[in-house]
Amino acid sequence: MHPILEKVTADVVKRSKESRAAYLARIEAAVEKGPHRAKLPCANLAHGFAVCSAAEKEELAHGPKANVGIISAYNDMLSAHEPYKDYPALIKQAVREAGGVAQFAGGVPAMCDGVTQGMPGMELSLFSRDVIALSTAIGLSHNMFDAALYLGVCDKIVPGLLIGALSFGHLPAVFVPAGPMTSGLSNKEKSRARQKYAEGKIGEKELLESESKSYHGPGTCTFYGTANSNQMMVEIMGLHLPGASFVNPYTPLRDELTKAAAKQVLKFTALGDDFRPIAHVVNEKAIVNAIIGLLATGGSTNHTIHLIAIARAAGIIINWDDFDKLSKIIPLLTKIYPNGPADVNQFHNAGGMGLLIKELLENGLLHGDILTIGDQRGMAQYSQVPVLDGAGQLHWQEGPAQSLDPEVISSVAQPFAAGGGLHVMHGNLGRGVSKISAVAEKHQVVTAPAMVFDDQLDVVAAFKRGELEKDVIVVLRFQGPKANGMPELHKLTPVLGVLQDRGFHVGLVTDGRMSGASGKVPSAIHMWPECIDGGPLAKVRDGDIIVLNTQTGEVNVQVDPAEFEAREAEPNHATGHHYGMGRELFGAMRAQASSAETGATNLFFVD
Repeated sequence: MHPILEKVTADVVKRSKESRAAYLARIEAAVEKGPHRAKLPCANLAHGFAVCSAAEKEELAHGPKANVGIISAYNDMLSAHEPYKDYPALIKQAVREAGGVAQFAGGVPAMCDGVTQGMPGMELSLFSRDVIALSTAIGLSHNMFDAALYLGVCDKIVPGLLIGALSFGHLPAVFVPAGPMTSGLSNKEKSRARQKYAEGKIGEKELLESESKSYHGPGTCTFYGTANSNQMMVEIMGLHLPGASFVNPYTPLRDELTKAAAKQVLKFTALGDDFRPIAHVVNEKAIVNAIIGLLATGGSTNHTIHLIAIARAAGIIINWDDFDKLSKIIPLLTKIYPNGPADVNQFHNAGGMGLLIKELLENGLLHGDILTIGDQRGMAQYSQVPVLDGAGQLHWQEGPAQSLDPEVISSVAQPFAAGGGLHVMHGNLGRGVSKISAVAEKHQVVTAPAMVFDDQLDVVAAFKRGELEKDVIVVLRFQGPKANGMPELHKLTPVLGVLQDRGFHVGLVTDGRMSGASGKVPSAIHMWPECIDGGPLAKVRDGDIIVLNTQTGEVNVQVDPAEFEAREAEPNHATGHHYGMGRELFGAMRAQASSAETGATNLFFVD
């Protein structure tokens, strides 16, 4: 095991000692020897199984059979979640065959950032994670279940489900993915069309045709943004069946994996002799593994927020310094868009998660001794791949010994980059993060005058007026969780990319988010204290020279310290962000939100 990996893990364990012990004590108090529903009064239990068959009622009332709760993010507008419409029937049949009962415990909302980006609804996006966690808790609150299956894929959905599941940490849990859509128009071509549209070289008809060829069917989007980073993260934590993350929807293998997940969770209830509650699976080492997977694959910066919230739900305290320290030793092993031209299907076909995990394990860069939901307790099985034999039966076999496409998956011996490319940013403008795995080395350090904005649409308008045709660092303020819910700033990516392609030195500094879909433009994001709390970014003026050095992690404004200290923080000039499209309902969540580095949440587990 690499000594820095050991040191970071030890630091997390030490930092989390009291909060983790308190969490586990609560979980232990919730564990029952025998079904929880046995303590329900007769009227309560009758309500709980009113629609079950006579045989199931008998089993749930008097028998030893386990009852599995299904929590699903199904809706048929989201391509990633549409395949879940068939899962409850598959799961119920599989559980019945394995000697248990399954009930649909509840649905959770699932919104798509791809639909809402740049629109008012995007300002509900981050807090939808906490709503999903709360909805998960409501679904499981009936005390009817011995285990749970969680059906979700995309950006805020999986973190929300995980947080909710950890509040019911006494229950075994298996996460059930839906898989990515088949490959359509390449992500590189899609990005090129967006830049052409931003330049006025194509119209809306051509742009929509391009987008529709890229997002064309059921499954997750094929680029490596937050949704697919979620799937990687859940698998490397041991909460998916091995190799389950990136199997396409509506295939025989996908269906068999779903059935196997349903049967698997029955093995780990407190009614048997191999009790594996999610509180024990998600420990400090599993959380560190998630960080490692994120770094090794160049995954979404959103997880510098989400993973912190997930960890805290399990009593585990991590911070951006942990990401930064591990980034220095974890090499970049994949090239998936936006870090390269390949999509997640090509990653899967090149060896996928099995090869990635194998490479990390063999080089002492991953904790192999964690509890998982696989048949084996450690991570060794996760280097295997699921296959169907000639009779259609599911089994696992050894995956490829080396990459089947070295342009997509590399090795620790010959990585795409020596480090994971995720840095803590610090300086007189505050503290944030930067992802440089998709930023060319020549663009990683920028010194330029600032242009200050309070709304991403104002940046786009300035670009169209030609006001950004110069070296510039865009400062976009009042985009933090308290200000407007911290929407992702997708509108900036084509604009800044065009300016960079025209030869200008450009960068971005913001207290907002850019997500895993951000790419080639250097940035310092998630800056805090956020501007609405008087953070230093609110003191920057047009023309101030900013030095953005993503290699050293420094972001500073070159203004005399005394003068800068004496400046008044500017007020938020953007209006209309607190009402309409349901935003008025989230006022309390905005007001009580914690900082980005503590998970941007107001749930109970944040100090």
